[in-house]
Amino acid sequence: MPTILLTIAYDGTNYSGWQVQPNGLTIQQVVEDALERLLGERVQVRSSGRTDAGVHARGMAAAFTTGRDIPLRAFVEGTNRFLPDDISVQDACYVPREFKPIGDAVAKHYRYTILNKLIRSPLDRLYSWQVREPIKISAMIEAAGYFIGKHDFAAFRASNCVAGTTVRRVDRVDISEQEEFITIDVIGEGFLKYMVRVMAGTLVDVGRGRFAPEYVRWLLSDRDRKKAGVTAPACGLCLIKVFYQKDNMRG
Repeated sequence: MPTILLTIAYDGTNYSGWQVQPNGLTIQQVVEDALERLLGERVQVRSSGRTDAGVHARGMAAAFTTGRDIPLRAFVEGTNRFLPDDISVQDACYVPREFKPIGDAVAKHYRYTILNKLIRSPLDRLYSWQVREPIKISAMIEAAGYFIGKHDFAAFRASNCVAGTTVRRVDRVDISEQEEFITIDVIGEGFLKYMVRVMAGTLVDVGRGRFAPEYVRWLLSDRDRKKAGVTAPACGLCLIKVFYQKDNMRG
């Protein structure tokens, strides 16, 4: 029985996040329904993590085991036949049966997009956070440097986060500006609930002068969520890629 790893892209606007839940349509449910129509059997898709309601993805990784042995291309093209326009399988590959989408991931790449513009943009409202005040990029870049490394991110998580430890490793935080858009690219081993969104909200507060850049360093030691910035809206966040060791892949 082959185990297949899918790379899935989706617009999360109309969904209650990735994970199946009693109330609300989710990405996982729609993908599993499409696979059932393709394979003629119900499979459980194990993802590399959860994305919250309204969060998007270009590269969600999710694996499942099936009794059907069909060409890899069929897992892409066939599944997409049964998926709505806002969800698409981008790639499929074989992985060992013991493969763990979460446990075997070595890093994840998230991107947060900000529209720094006074007038609202109807075409960008679902994929960015509009901030009308001027933002000082140099201050954000300085503040972002304090996130690099292994730290206790207790001040940068949701109040209902149930993670066993709040210590996480962040490898990169890159901030760039192109015309009216500011992007924050964060790469790390794993993230707490809302962690990237709180990081983004705090960096924006630095950029508009509410906090000094070194305040981020103090927050990491203070660990009080109430003293950090706002939780940035879900619409601006996108999971870009999940990284695995290449020797986990075959075929």
